[in-house]
Amino acid sequence: MSEQPLNPTPAGSPDAPSTDETPTGPALNDATAEAKPTGSTAADALADATAEETTAADEAAALRAASFERARRLRMEPRFPGGPAADPAGSHHERRIRSFQPRRSRVTTGQQESLERLWPQWGLDIDGKRVLDLAELFDGLPVVLEIGFGMGEATAQMAADDPGTGILAVDVHTPGQGNLLGLADKAGSTNVRVANGDAVILLREMLAPESLDGLRVYFPDPWPKARHHKRRLIQPDFLDLVAPVLKPGAIVHCATDWEPYAEQMLEVLTAHPRFENTAADGGYAPRPAFRPLTRFEGQGLDKGHVVHDLLFARV
Repeated sequence: MSEQPLNPTPAGSPDAPSTDETPTGPALNDATAEAKPTGSTAADALADATAEETTAADEAAALRAASFERARRLRMEPRFPGGPAADPAGSHHERRIRSFQPRRSRVTTGQQESLERLWPQWGLDIDGKRVLDLAELFDGLPVVLEIGFGMGEATAQMAADDPGTGILAVDVHTPGQGNLLGLADKAGSTNVRVANGDAVILLREMLAPESLDGLRVYFPDPWPKARHHKRRLIQPDFLDLVAPVLKPGAIVHCATDWEPYAEQMLEVLTAHPRFENTAADGGYAPRPAFRPLTRFEGQGLDKGHVVHDLLFARV
């Protein structure tokens, strides 16, 4: 016979022991605490992942910024101390379509030696900060401006053939600058000065009115694609800059082996009121004897290209 409690509690009474497994009191709190971390952990994981993505994006942005800064410093640093500046007119910060693209090509030992030795004497940077005294710079010689001289072979030859004319030769190609200095020095020519930078800034800010006896633009970049035609050098706005710094009667001499560009040059120069074609028929001129046949030109002729010369006088 089983023993019964002396004071049995009726079933259903508030004091009756529970028959289910649900914990109460501290046990319930513990269970709830154990259940909460499931959602919390997912949220924390999402937050951690977001933070990691943000950190990775920030690091990538920092690396890009550092790369851009290194490239900017490289462009700004002169390749040869005391030589041509990497960006002589950098303070201008102009938003302007340019007809050239500076490129940092390999400089030979000979070109480097010429730059280091001769640049302080015969070189100048186009910084837009002063007006050049051409009479002092060239010892009183008449001066022609040549824009774009490549490796300088034709310029050096013209300087040697005509020592009574000063040539202010402008380009941004460092190897070409060094090569021209070396060629002029080897030939004993003292009538060449090499200008480094943007010819537009030179014309606009560094040349006195009616200070030039001529302008030469031989085989400029034709920018053959239609969307790039706006980059071509010979444009009405460019001629507006050229006309005031040329003496009356000074010759603008252009040459190109790109037929469509030759046609544009002829059209633009003919239409400008400050220039007059020296060709009797109003067309192209024969190649003058003073313009040497360049290696580049010879290669074009071998390929069947037709070279056009244009000679216009400033009126």
